[in-house]
Amino acid sequence: MINEEKQLSMEKNKEKEKKIQNETLENIIEIGETSIPKSKSKIHCITIIGQVEGHIILPPQNKATKYEHIIPQIIAIDESDEIDGLLLILNTMGGDVEAGLALSELITSIEKPSVSLVLGGGHSIGVPLAVSTKYSFIAPTATMTIHPIRMNGLIIGVPQMYDYFDKMQQRIISFVIKHSNISEKNFEKLMFSTSELANDVGSILVGKEAVDYGLINEIGGLKDAMAKLHSLIDLSKSK
Repeated sequence: MINEEKQLSMEKNKEKEKKIQNETLENIIEIGETSIPKSKSKIHCITIIGQVEGHIILPPQNKATKYEHIIPQIIAIDESDEIDGLLLILNTMGGDVEAGLALSELITSIEKPSVSLVLGGGHSIGVPLAVSTKYSFIAPTATMTIHPIRMNGLIIGVPQMYDYFDKMQQRIISFVIKHSNISEKNFEKLMFSTSELANDVGSILVGKEAVDYGLINEIGGLKDAMAKLHSLIDLSKSK
C-alpha cells in the first residue's frame, strides 16, 4: 500500500515537472524568455506588428496581426470594469486597408482613455491606427510612410476601379484629418510626393517630422506614453 502511494506520488511529480518544462519551452518559443512577468494592471496593451492581416491569409513566413484577434480585445476593454485604459503599440508595415480602418474606427469609438506609441514604424494603414487613440506618441527614430492606395495582383482596368480606389483613399484621408492635427493639404502633399521614394509615390516621416506636421501629438517612449495614459485615466475618473 505504501509503495503504491509512493509510486502514485512519483508519477504526479513527474507529470508536474513535465508540465513546467512544456510551459517553459512554450515561453522560449513564443517570447524568448523562460518566464513571463506577472502583474495585475488596469491598462490593457494591444500590439500591432508586422502586417495587418485582413480577409486574405498571408503566407506563414509573414509576421502578421490578425484583425479578428484584435476586435474582441477592443470590445472587452470597453466593457471590462477591471480595465481603465488602452495602450496601443505599433510597429507595422501596413496591410489590409479595410481591416486597418475597421480597427481604427473601433479604437477611436471606445469611451476609455487610449494612447498609441509608434516604435520602429507605423506605415501605410498604420497611420490611421496611430492617430485613432486619444493621444499619440512616436519614438525619435520611428518612421511613418504616407502613400496613396495601392494593390498587388490582378485588377480590372476600368474607370470604375479608379473611382473605387479614390473613394477608399478619401476614407483614409478623412479619418486621419479628423483624428490628428495635420491639414488635408499637407497630408495630400505628403501622400502624392514624388521626390522622396525611389520606386513609389509618397513620403517618409521620421520621429519629430511626424510631430511637426501635426500627425502625431508628441515625441516619446514607453515612460511618456504610460504617464500620459495614467493622466487621462485620472482625468476621466474625476469627471
